[in-house]
Amino acid sequence: MDHKVWGMESLVEFWKDKKVLITGHTGFKGAWLSLFLQYLGAETIGVALDPISPLALFEQAVVGQGMVDIRGDLGHPQLLLQVMQEHQPEIVFHLAAQSLVRPSYLDPKLTYMTNVMGTVQLFEAVRLASSVKAVLNITSDKCYKNQEWHWGYREHDSLGGFDPYSTSKACAELVTASYRQAFFQDKLGIATARAGNVIGGGDWAEDRLVPDFVRSCISKTPLTIRSPESIRPWQHVLDPLFGYLQLAEHLYNDPARYGEAWNFGPSDSNCLPVQAIAKKLVQFWGPSASYECIPNDQYHEATFLKLDSSKARAQLNWRPQLAIDNALQMTIDWYQKCLAQREDMRLFSLHQIQEYIKLQNTKNQNQIFQKTNIRQTQEVLA
Repeated sequence: MDHKVWGMESLVEFWKDKKVLITGHTGFKGAWLSLFLQYLGAETIGVALDPISPLALFEQAVVGQGMVDIRGDLGHPQLLLQVMQEHQPEIVFHLAAQSLVRPSYLDPKLTYMTNVMGTVQLFEAVRLASSVKAVLNITSDKCYKNQEWHWGYREHDSLGGFDPYSTSKACAELVTASYRQAFFQDKLGIATARAGNVIGGGDWAEDRLVPDFVRSCISKTPLTIRSPESIRPWQHVLDPLFGYLQLAEHLYNDPARYGEAWNFGPSDSNCLPVQAIAKKLVQFWGPSASYECIPNDQYHEATFLKLDSSKARAQLNWRPQLAIDNALQMTIDWYQKCLAQREDMRLFSLHQIQEYIKLQNTKNQNQIFQKTNIRQTQEVLA
């Protein structure tokens, strides 16, 4: 992969050879983050359960070959302690979680044990690890107490939730804040990150729109939509991951300033009803795809949820890059190439990361160009 594109040097300079621990590295977001960090030259260690499918990104992109791949349950208190002692990570990304609303109704105890006590286990291990300088706990946009507002939630809005998943994520936020204030203060950078409905290649979780859609295409049956009018903040996985990397770097360098909660949501144009996304999926997949609306109100789900990411835009200079059509096209491309088995999916996934970084570079170039023109105009007027 060619790192000689504009702006990549500083990114690689920070992450190259950094020791990074990722919990949940076999999951959808964890695998993409692991691959991103491998691309940047980090020394990556992962701790997680086995991936849920042989078609998952972790397996198809052979993510484990570029990192230390440790399998185990974070519920075992000695596991993370041993990993910390042996590998001495400098930065920790905590993504291991029960990440779905509907399963949280079926097994609330497991959801709370994983999402709340798993977070406690992590910070107990961090307390005893002198090597760690920054921790980013990835929670969810659903940690907010949903008021069905038609504007975005900001980081200081109330936490809460109706379902066990949402409340478990709110609890994880509180646990993180408590450990930061009670034990670490400004000595260690600790933050939380909240993103929207993340999509991308290699996700095979149950009860998620895109994986359910792909399964329906494989089985040649219509996709069933249970909440067609519910509006969600859709974003490609690489958008929030780039924000996480930016935030972690700032946490490492200035823990006192950046140790707090951060939103990484999509632009307003990406906040669309489920049915609108289904129509686009059918369009991008081809004539063999279809969907049908069969409302199901067995479990309560929010009808409207949007994040306000003004703080990340202002303080991190982070902005989502991928419009919804681009995000969906990249996602469908990944699945179709994976199912056709005609591509090296590791190279293809790394190529998507490289193309995304080029978009970031173009954005930075345009910003510098605009600022230069404004400065030159001001000088002329003066």
